[in-house]
Amino acid sequence: MTRRGLGLVAVTLGLATAAGAEAPNPLAEVARRVRSEALSRTAAFDRLVELCDGIGHRLSGSKALEAAVAWAQVRLTSDGHENVRLDPVQVPHWQRGAESAELVSPRPMALAMLGLGGSVGTPPEGVTAEVVVVSDDTALAALAPDAVKGKIVLFDHAMPAWTPERGTGYGTAVKYRVVGAVLAAKAGAVASLIRSVTAHSLRTPHTGMMRYEDGVPKIPHAALAVEDAALLARLAKSGHKPVVRLRMEARTLEPAPSHNVLAELVGRDLPREIVLLGAHLDSWDVGQGAHDDGAGVVMAMEALTVLRRLGLRPRRTVRVVLFTNEENGLAGGKAYASMHGTELHVAAIETDSGGFAPRGLAVGLPDAAAERTAVPRLGAWLRAVDPGLGFGAVEARGDGGGADISPLAKNGVPLFAYLVEESRYFDVHHTAADTVDKVDPTDLARGAAFLATVAWSFAESGPP
Repeated sequence: MTRRGLGLVAVTLGLATAAGAEAPNPLAEVARRVRSEALSRTAAFDRLVELCDGIGHRLSGSKALEAAVAWAQVRLTSDGHENVRLDPVQVPHWQRGAESAELVSPRPMALAMLGLGGSVGTPPEGVTAEVVVVSDDTALAALAPDAVKGKIVLFDHAMPAWTPERGTGYGTAVKYRVVGAVLAAKAGAVASLIRSVTAHSLRTPHTGMMRYEDGVPKIPHAALAVEDAALLARLAKSGHKPVVRLRMEARTLEPAPSHNVLAELVGRDLPREIVLLGAHLDSWDVGQGAHDDGAGVVMAMEALTVLRRLGLRPRRTVRVVLFTNEENGLAGGKAYASMHGTELHVAAIETDSGGFAPRGLAVGLPDAAAERTAVPRLGAWLRAVDPGLGFGAVEARGDGGGADISPLAKNGVPLFAYLVEESRYFDVHHTAADTVDKVDPTDLARGAAFLATVAWSFAESGPP
């Protein structure tokens, strides 16, 4: 904050000291100013439209991703930020190519599918084989030896619906997307399929990252829409032996050049101490990457701009980092830690859960006992902020962090994840439906205000 800004807060608070009045709350006053500024503007949503409609999806290695890098550099510079720069990163370069899945027997039917990121392709004529349906790895292991040899395995593992108490079931269901090809190949399968990782579907398949294992044959791996996976499961249960033809031109090329984009609001007293606010520029090659993670990108950009417009320059430096290659390699996060990990980061905050309404923060610390004691302090801090923001974003929990900032954990950096109202996130996650029309402009502005307040407070006084 500038000296003028500090003076304005002091004057404002000094007016509310009559007998019986509540104690002054300087943090809430800053939050109030930030909220008013952020909600008076449409800049975050306008920039999301620029990114999503003007550039589109942004897979690592693509020209579109580098167009997004250049766009972000221009926008951050035009907002007057300091030390706007590009850090070079080599990223994986996987290409989807043409792909399809067809039910051949007991009747012909086109299936809604998406190849999974990093998968190998099929021969030009495709792979045609009977499909063996299992619910999980335990069911696969229980089959007779050679039961899936020369066949296609479908992991029909349902992701449970979101509930307020449990949240999402993503962490469990995503296992078969990541390692399903390895499990199936070890059993002798020639290809593998999964039920898309979502609880709700309108026949829209979900892509995402998968992995192979050294010494295990690499087989094609793809996701089916929930409805089509359920169809194959019903056919198998009724005694049919469904046969599917899978065609995929997927291939992995040599690594490609890309960049992380950095910009700063330099601290007034301790400029070498950093509060990092991060999101990722890349996306999958379907849809527009609006919630994942275009929303995070524009909220981080707008948070920095709101602080600058209000003259709220904190003691420490707030650094926005727009990471490359979060989706299929984490090369941007690893490169940042390698290049900047020795710098003093007092906190790192990641936003990668979409542009939904703010709900709070999760904290992650290297020591489990310290993390448990930090959660109630974080909750108290959020309750102190809430009178100014008025969003009801007071949820505090542990196990915080994020994929891109996770490499900083080995340096003892406190990690924080921005929490949102996530009940609908996995409806569009990694799909062609992740488009800008799914993002509410007001929620986006609220998110920018919340993140600006968090970044300013952590840079001014340190994390709670």
